[in-house]
Amino acid sequence: MTQVPTTDQIRNAIDSGATGEKVAFPDPAAAPLGTDAEAGGNTPTRAERAMEAQARIEQPPRVPPNGVAIYLAAIAAVGAMIVLMSVIH
Repeated sequence: MTQVPTTDQIRNAIDSGATGEKVAFPDPAAAPLGTDAEAGGNTPTRAERAMEAQARIEQPPRVPPNGVAIYLAAIAAVGAMIVLMSVIH
């Protein structure tokens, strides 16, 4: 039987960027993963934790946007504003 991660392990995997959901940085959430359920007296079951961990594994890693693409989009936006301003006046 495979090891089912704890909610802390799942949260740490997300915060470290291992799941591809975000960059490696601690999540400043007011109520981190599992906190609400635990506070309500309903700690996540083994099956729920396994399902959550599997969902994290199955997500394709997100690729952060390329810096050049962001730069070109910003230049295009500024150009569009200049064109609109010249048409309006």
